[in-house]
Amino acid sequence: MQNAIVDYIRDKAALVHGKLDEYGFGGNVPPLLLESMRYSLLAGGKRIRPVLVLATCQAVGGNEEHALPFACAIEMIHTYSLIHDDLPCMDDDDYRRGKPTNHKIFGEAQAILAGDALLTESFGLMASGARAAGLPADVALTVLEEASRYAGARGMVAGQVLDMMSENKNVTLKEVEEVHRRKTGDLIAFSVRTGARVGGVRDGELLESLTRFAYGLGLAFQIQDDILDVIGDQKLLGKPVGSDEANKKATYPALIGLERSKRLLEEVISDAKSAISNRKDLKPDRLLDIADFLLSRDR
Repeated sequence: MQNAIVDYIRDKAALVHGKLDEYGFGGNVPPLLLESMRYSLLAGGKRIRPVLVLATCQAVGGNEEHALPFACAIEMIHTYSLIHDDLPCMDDDDYRRGKPTNHKIFGEAQAILAGDALLTESFGLMASGARAAGLPADVALTVLEEASRYAGARGMVAGQVLDMMSENKNVTLKEVEEVHRRKTGDLIAFSVRTGARVGGVRDGELLESLTRFAYGLGLAFQIQDDILDVIGDQKLLGKPVGSDEANKKATYPALIGLERSKRLLEEVISDAKSAISNRKDLKPDRLLDIADFLLSRDR
C-alpha cells in the first residue's frame, strides 16, 4: 500500500511538473525574471498541495484534467511563499530543495520580483483554468476569492507574520498551532477545497468534512516538518537541519519534546482521517493513503 501511494504521488507530481515546465507565462517576460521564476518553480519538491488538488477532484468524481491548471496555480503560490520565506529579512535560508535559494543565485531584489510574479500569474492561471473547465461563474469567482483568503493577509501570509513574531518568545501550544494552521494549513485547505469545487462539490457538509481533513493534514505536515528539522537527513530534506532551533522558532519539539510530538502527529493524522473515512458521497481511499504517507515521510 505504501509503495502504491508513493508511486501515485510521484506520478502526479511529475504530471504537475511537466505542465509547469510547459507554462510560458504569456511571453514577453524579461529573460532574467523568467529564469528566476522557473529556477524555483521547477526545482522539484514534494508537490503535496497540487497532488491534493488532483486527488480530491478524483475522490469526488471530478475530471483531473479540469483540476490540473488549479493544481499548477497553487504550486506557483507555494513556490512564491518559499522564495520570500528564504530571504535574509525572513528565515534567511541558503538552500531549498537541495539547491541554493533563489536570492543566492539572482539577488534579493530579483527573488522578491520572481515571487511577486508567480503569485500574480497564479490568479490568471486559475481564471483561464476555470474557463477551460466550463466552471459556472459563481464557482470560478468563489475559487478566486478563496485564493485571496487562504493565501493572503488572513491566511498564509498572516502565518508567516505570526511565525516571525514568535521567534525568541515563550509561546503556548495553542499559539504554535495557530501559526501552523495559517502558515501551512490554510494553503493545504485551499488545495483540497479547490479540488472539490472543480470536481462538482458546492458548499455543504461534504466540503466541510474535506476542509476538516485538510486542516488536520496541514497540522500533521508541519509537526512532521518540525520533527524532521531535529532528526531528519539533510541530504533527503534538501535543506539544513537544526535551523528552527538556531532561529529560536516556536516548534512542537521545542515546546513538548520529540516523543510527545511524534505521538501528537499520530493523533492528528487519525483525527483528520476520521473526518472523511466513512462518507458515502466520497471515494476517500487515495486521500487516506496520502495522510498515512505524510505520517511516515522523511523529506
